[in-house]
Amino acid sequence: MQLAIKATGEGAEMLSFLLSKNPRNLYDRMDKGHRVRLTYTVFSDREVEAVIFVTPDPVELVKNSPDTYQITQYINDREFVVSSIFCSDIRSALGTALNGRPKEEYLNWAKHAFQLNMGFGPVATDLPDSAIKELFETLGYQIEIERGQAAYNFQLKERSSARFINLKGTVTVQKALQHLFVLIPVLDNYRHYFIDEREIEKLERYGEGWLSEHPLRDLIIKRTLRFRELIDQVGAKFAQPDITKVNIATADTMNADMTKLNTTPEPTLESQPVVRLNQLRYQKVVKIVENLPSRESIVDFGAGEGKLSVRLGFIPGVKEILAVEPTEKEQLRALKRFSEASYKDDFIAPIPIWGSLYYYDEQLRNKDVMILSEVIEHIDEGRLPRVMDTILGSYKPNVLIVSTPNVEYNTVYQMDEAVRHKDHRFEWTRAQFSKWTHNLARNYSYEVQLDGIGEEAEGYGHPSQIAIFTRQGGIENE
Repeated sequence: MQLAIKATGEGAEMLSFLLSKNPRNLYDRMDKGHRVRLTYTVFSDREVEAVIFVTPDPVELVKNSPDTYQITQYINDREFVVSSIFCSDIRSALGTALNGRPKEEYLNWAKHAFQLNMGFGPVATDLPDSAIKELFETLGYQIEIERGQAAYNFQLKERSSARFINLKGTVTVQKALQHLFVLIPVLDNYRHYFIDEREIEKLERYGEGWLSEHPLRDLIIKRTLRFRELIDQVGAKFAQPDITKVNIATADTMNADMTKLNTTPEPTLESQPVVRLNQLRYQKVVKIVENLPSRESIVDFGAGEGKLSVRLGFIPGVKEILAVEPTEKEQLRALKRFSEASYKDDFIAPIPIWGSLYYYDEQLRNKDVMILSEVIEHIDEGRLPRVMDTILGSYKPNVLIVSTPNVEYNTVYQMDEAVRHKDHRFEWTRAQFSKWTHNLARNYSYEVQLDGIGEEAEGYGHPSQIAIFTRQGGIENE
C-alpha cells in the first residue's frame, strides 16, 4: 500500500518543507507495529515526488480481532490495500502537512496551491468507477483509474477488482491530504478501530470548506460514521436534516444505486419507500413457503445474520427452522436478532447451526424445505456438483428453493464489474440457470419451476432468478 505525491512548477521543492522530511534521508519508522517509509524519487527545483509506503505486520493486524478463530483472518486483503489502516499508519509521518503547520518561514507555502499529482493503491472498493470519479472530480481533480489484468486458469474475470487511482489538480498540500484522509476510508468502507465522537471531530476538521457542498456528502458521512446516533449529531452541521435516510444499497444493487445517485429525485412525503432487492427476495421466499402444503421443518443454508430465518419464524405451521451458517460473527448477530423476535407472539425461534455446504450433517436430512438464498454464486463452479449431490442426493428435502443473481440484468445496472459482489465466483444468464436446474431435476427425480425476483426489464429479465424444486414422491423416512 502506497501513496505518491508529486509537485510540479514554481516552488515544487517546498513540498519537502511542508512534509517536514529531509530529501537526503530515508524516513523509516515503526508505527503501531507496521513499517512506514518515505523517500523522494524525484527532487529538483520544479519537480519533487515523495512516495510513502507501508508494510503492515500481519500478526499485528489480527491481534484483539473478533475473527481470531476464523479463516478470514488469514485470507483477506487488509495488509495490501489502502484503507483506514493505511491512513492511521501514515498520519504521524504526514502530520505536519496534514495540519498545515510547517515551520514559520514556510507558512505562506502551506497556503500555496501546487500542481499536484497523487497516486495511491491498490484500492478494494464496492463502488463503481462512476462513483469514484464523482467523489474526486467534484473537488477539481482529474482522475484516472487503473486496473491490473487478471490471469486465471478458469473463467472468472479478465481484469482485477483492485484499482489504482491517480489524481491531478491544483490544490494546497494540506487540502489534498485532507481529501485523501476522508475519502480513502470511504472507498474502502472498512474501519479497523472503534468509531465514536472523535470521528465526528475529525470529519469536521478535514471536511471543512468542501464536504458540506459535495454532491455525495450523504454517502461520505454515512460510510464514515456508520452509526445512526453519530450521523444524527453531524447532520445539522453539514445542513443535512435527512441524512439518516440515505439509501446505501446492498451488494446486489450497489452499482445500480450509485449510478443513479444524482438522478434520483428527492423523496417527498407522498413518495413510496424504496424496497430493496434483498427485501423483495425475502418476501418471495416467505410467500413460496407459506403456500407449501408441508412446511413444518425448514433449513436456511447460509443464514447469515438471520434476516430470512426470522421471517420464516412467523409463518403459520412452521415448527422447526435450522439456520446454518459457517461464520461465527454472523451467527452472533443472528442470535441477537432471534432473541429480539422471541418476545413476539407466534414466533418459532430458529436454531443456529454452525455448518457448511461442504460437510455432510445428518440432522439436515429429509426436511420439508431447504433454502439457498443467494448462496450458490459464492461456490466455485467446480465444487457445485458435489454440493448439489449432497443436498439433493443425501439431504433430499421435499422442496428446495434456490435463488441467484441474473447476470443479464447487470447491463440494466450499468455496472463496471462483471459480477455484483467481489466474492461471487460466477453469475448466470437465465438460459444457464434454466439448463442447470432442469439437469438437476432430471438427475435427482425432482420437478422444477422457475421465476424471477424484482422489477423485470424487457430483454433482461429480473434482477434475481429463483428455482423451486419439488421432490417426486415426497419425503422418505429413512
